[in-house]
Amino acid sequence: MTQSSEIPARIYTAALIVIGDEILSGRTQDKNIAQVASWLGVQGIRLKEVRVVSDEFPAIIEAVNALRLRNDYLFTTGGIGPTHDDITVDAVAEALGVPVIVHPEARAILEDYYATRGGLTDARLRMARVPEGAGLIPNRTSGAPGIHWGNIYIMAGVPMITAGMLDALTGTLEGGLPVLSETVGCWVGESEVAALLQATERAHDGVQIGSYPFFREGRTGSNFVVRCVDAEQLATCITALSSALEALGREPVLGGI
Repeated sequence: MTQSSEIPARIYTAALIVIGDEILSGRTQDKNIAQVASWLGVQGIRLKEVRVVSDEFPAIIEAVNALRLRNDYLFTTGGIGPTHDDITVDAVAEALGVPVIVHPEARAILEDYYATRGGLTDARLRMARVPEGAGLIPNRTSGAPGIHWGNIYIMAGVPMITAGMLDALTGTLEGGLPVLSETVGCWVGESEVAALLQATERAHDGVQIGSYPFFREGRTGSNFVVRCVDAEQLATCITALSSALEALGREPVLGGI
């Protein structure tokens, strides 16, 4: 029996807030969206929306309160370092209506990390500050931990450190079935097969088809990404889509172009 004939699987969702003026100015290119999205997919959680906001209290507070309420999880990256413009912790605490405290375990971690690196200065101690009631996310790279409070996960903005924090969270969040995907490419304009794509998606319950056009080698083509949580349904849809393209005289390319 396929999943489509059973009770629909619970879909878990997440949002991501990327915080930092350097992202909005173009000085730094964000790499965290892709790695957070990929990691969430493996956990069976779907990234539904992303906001990039400035290092300003109103922007962070509004985003936190909007996104944490309509998603199972909210992740933030950036703004938890030792400098005056690292205000994420303060903004999240204000959004939650709780004070900021120095987490004793975070302080101990930093004291140990900086024992041979010049000691725990006031600036470095800022990285032990958390919204009251928060837990910690291990950081095996640079000592300063990430933070979790309820369904909010506050992480560093440096991609390598973010990756380590995600690794530490692996298997700790409740999720649904991982989303599987396959790609079919074809030298065809997506407008020529729009109706075909819609009909194919409707005929396969629980499947989504995304169309991604491109212009290459002087020709127009498209890659069609089919997503589903059920491997059998996915394979059936890929076969149906390929057959439908062939019926139009278009050669499907499994794996994409």
